[in-house]
Amino acid sequence: MLLKLAWRNLWRNKRRSLITMGSIVFAVLLSILMDSVKKGLLDKMKDNVVGFYTGYVQVHGQGYWEDKTLENSFEPASLVTEAISGNSQVTSAVPRLESFVLAASDNLSKGSMLVGIEPADETAVTGLNDKLVSGEYLNQGDQAVLLTEGLADYLRLGINDTLVIIGQGYHGVSAAGKFPIKGLIKFGSPDLNKGLIYLPLSTTQQLFGAENRLTSLVLQIRDNPKSRQVAQQLQANLSDEYEVMNWQAMLPELDQVIQGEEAENVIFQIVLYMLIAFGIFGTILMMTIERQYEFGVLLAIGMKRHILSGIVILENIFLALMGACMGILLSIPIVYYLYKVPIRLQGQLAEAYENFGIEPIFYFSVDAVVFYSQGVVVLLLALALAFYPMLKIWKLDPVKAMHA
Repeated sequence: MLLKLAWRNLWRNKRRSLITMGSIVFAVLLSILMDSVKKGLLDKMKDNVVGFYTGYVQVHGQGYWEDKTLENSFEPASLVTEAISGNSQVTSAVPRLESFVLAASDNLSKGSMLVGIEPADETAVTGLNDKLVSGEYLNQGDQAVLLTEGLADYLRLGINDTLVIIGQGYHGVSAAGKFPIKGLIKFGSPDLNKGLIYLPLSTTQQLFGAENRLTSLVLQIRDNPKSRQVAQQLQANLSDEYEVMNWQAMLPELDQVIQGEEAENVIFQIVLYMLIAFGIFGTILMMTIERQYEFGVLLAIGMKRHILSGIVILENIFLALMGACMGILLSIPIVYYLYKVPIRLQGQLAEAYENFGIEPIFYFSVDAVVFYSQGVVVLLLALALAFYPMLKIWKLDPVKAMHA
C-alpha cells in the first residue's frame, strides 16, 4: 500500500516530480561526463608513453636504466627466455637495441633516440604500424628508417629523403650511416613525436657493432595493472645481472603526474558533488514547502508520522532511482560518441597544451565504472537529502501547517 501511495503521489503533481527528477538526471549526466573525460585523458596520457614506447615491463642489463649506454647491453641468455616464458602473465617479449645519436639532414641536426626493433614483433605489442601517417612500414632487414613526424619536420625531410645518423657504437666503435626514410609515424605524445628513429634490429646491431646484443626486452602482459607484481616475480627468477622494471619505476615523473591528476580529480569531484547536492536539495526544499498543507491535513486526520515519513522517503527513492537510471542511459550515447570522436583543441589553446607535452585532444573513457559509480554516488546523495522532508514531518505542527 505504501509503495502504491508513494507512486501515485509522484504523478499527482507531475511538474514538481519532473523538476526533481530532471535535477538528478542533469547531475548524473554532468558527473559522468566530467569523470569520463578526466579518466580518458589520464588513460590516453599513459598509453601514449607507456603503451606505445616503454611498455609496462622491461628487462635490462643491470645498471642500464641509470646509465643508458651500449656498454650496459646484454645478450639474452636461455635463463632469461625461460623465466619470461614461464610467467603466465607475459604474452610476448619484444627485443630492442636503443642508443642516442645525432640525426642530420643537409643543414640541420638534432639529438635523437635510435630504436632498433623487430618490425613484426613491435607491431604486435605496441601497434607501431598504426602510427604510420605516410610511406610504408619497415620489413625485417630493411636498410631504411621510420622517422617521427615532428623530427622530420624539424630536419625538413620527407619520404625517400636520406637521413644521416652519427653515434658511438659498442666498445666505443664509430657508428655512422645514411638511410632512406621509408615512412613517417606520429605519436600522441608531443615529446615522443619530436625525436624517435626506428631501424630494423639487425641493421641497428650492425651499425653499432653490437651483434646479438640488446638494451631491453619489452614485455606484453595480460593485465596491465599487475605490472608491479610481474616485475617482482621475474626479478626473483633472474640473477643480479639483470634488472626488471615496471613502468612506474621507469617513468616516475609520469606516475607522479597521474597520481597528482587523480588526487586533483577527487577534489574536483567533491566540489562537483557539493554543487549537485545543493541543486537537488533546492528542488526537495521547494517540494517540502509546497506540500506543508498536504502534510498537515494528513496528520490531522490521523495518519501516523512514521507512515507519512516512509511514503515521502519512498517517493524520493523512486525519483532518485528513475533520475539516476535516466541520467546513465542518456549519458551512454553521448560519451560513446565523444569516445569515437574526441574533442580536438585548436589554435593557441592547442599550442599551449603541446608546450606542456600534452596531446591537445580531449579523450573520453567508456569504462563501465565511470557510469555506474557516478550514478550510485548521485543516487546516494539524493537519498541522503530525502531525509530532510522526513525531519520536517516529525517536527510539523498540523494546525500551523494548514493555516500557512
